[in-house]
Formats: sequence, C-alpha cells, structure tokens
Amino acid sequence: MRLKALLESLREQTFRDFEVIVCDDASTDETSSVLAESGNSLSLVSLRHAVAGGPARARNAGWRAARGELIAFTDDDCIASPGWLEAGVNAWHADRASFIQGPVGPIAAERHRLGAFSYTILIEGPTPVYECANIFYPRALLERLGGFDESYPRPAGEDCDLGWRAREAGARPVFEAAARVEHAVVELGARGYLRRLWGWSDAMRPYGEHPGLRAHLHDGIFWNLSHYLLARAVLGAVLARHRWAWPLSAWLARWYVAYELAESRKHADTPWLAPWWVARDIVEVAACARGSLRYRTLVL
Repeated sequence: MRLKALLESLREQTFRDFEVIVCDDASTDETSSVLAESGNSLSLVSLRHAVAGGPARARNAGWRAARGELIAFTDDDCIASPGWLEAGVNAWHADRASFIQGPVGPIAAERHRLGAFSYTILIEGPTPVYECANIFYPRALLERLGGFDESYPRPAGEDCDLGWRAREAGARPVFEAAARVEHAVVELGARGYLRRLWGWSDAMRPYGEHPGLRAHLHDGIFWNLSHYLLARAVLGAVLARHRWAWPLSAWLARWYVAYELAESRKHADTPWLAPWWVARDIVEVAACARGSLRYRTLVL
C-alpha cells in the first residue's frame, strides 16, 4: 500500500497551510482503512467513486472539492520531498496565468529495482507531457478550462491534453527544480511490461488535438529516437534483398544495433538484453500505429 508513504511525506511538508484530497476510484484494497488512520494527522478529505471512471474524472472530483487557490497534483505511488509544496507555491507567485511542473525521479530506496522489466517516471527538466505525478495548477485556470477531459478513460494522455489546453489558452508553464517528487519503481515482468506499452495507444490522441505537440516528436513523426532508428533498420532489411544495397543496409541497421546495445548496458551491463529492447520497440511502435489509426494522426 503505497498511499501510506505518500501521506507520510505530506505530513512532513515545510509548507503547512494545505489540505489533502484523496479520490478513491473504486479501489478494492485497504485504501479506506489507510485513509481512516491518516485523517487525524492531516486535513484530509476522502472521496470515493463506487464505479471506476479513470484518472481524469477522479482528479476533477478532487480539485473541485478543494478550497485552495493552487491545486497540487501527485499520485498514490509517489513520495513528495519535504519542500515540495513550499517550492511550488513560491514558484507560482499567485499568477493565474502560469502552472508549475516539478522534477520526478525514482524513490531512492528503490533504485536497485531499476531494470529492463521495471518502470518509473523520470522528469529532469521541462517536458511537453505535463505528467500529473508532479504538477500545480491554479484553481482559476482549471475552472476556465473545465478541468481534465473525462473522455480520456485511461491513464494515457489526459494530463498532456490539459497542459496543452492551458498553453493554448495563454497559460505559461514554469519548471521549478526544488518542487521534487519521487516515483515508485514498479517491477512488471516481461509480459506486464509489454502489456503496459500496448496501452500507450491512447497517448496518441493529444498529438492529433494539439498541433504544437508534434514539434516534440523526432522528425515530427517518431515518438522517440529508438523508433526512428528502428524504422531505418527495417528499411535496411527491406533493401537487403538486393546485393547492391548490402552496404547501405548494414549502415542503416548499425545505428539501431548500437543504440540497443547501449540501452542494454545501462542495465547491469547486460548486452544480451538487446533482443528484449528490440521487442519493446516493436510493441511500442505497433501501439503508436494503432493509436494513430484510431485518432487519425501519424505518430510512430
């Protein structure tokens, strides 16, 4: 139960004038008992949905129940640094036309779990996705935008969409390095990891709805560098049917192989994991293509 650790980190905040709103989106674990135990030491409001409606609906219920002028969002698998709220409030300066993004890294005690079959969130500087693991929005801005778009049913793209609607409405994103949050390192295993990647199809939707987001794609099409290099390697494999093209094919494939070997060495110096990274890229590109078809926007 990671929620307990998050609530404990909120008790240790140097900024004291805040309330905690927890939206329980139809959980089936011990969330209710953890919240009951924590209510005495925090100004805590618990909202429970009988039927799960997804993160957009849950976050909307949370900020609308809040009383403050600045709403700080994080998730139940995160831990806030003691100065998180203070740094976010100081960076805001009561500016209704700005929203604050902070860094996210793995929980220090869980770094040893980082590997090819685990995931965490790493944000070291401004990103165009505006992940809700660590972000602050003025209440007035949320009211003006109508909050999160609840037609996003799963945790993929709803936070990015809100950030870009805020920007398109004239709001200014500010990155505050001192407002730090740590995210859990979650071990999924190979099958679980691939299942998670396949779920990224819904994350393609904001690219169709917010043209400015495409500038952050590699060559305006590819979600990340490895996808671009994979496409080059596939082209090389197609050309390899012709003997005259073998040098070109080898050159195209070389960059992708070198990249995957480098990625594999990041994880306990295990270059033998390179085939796993290739499999990950193939599933992820397929998920992007699936989302591209669904939302009529080209992202690979």
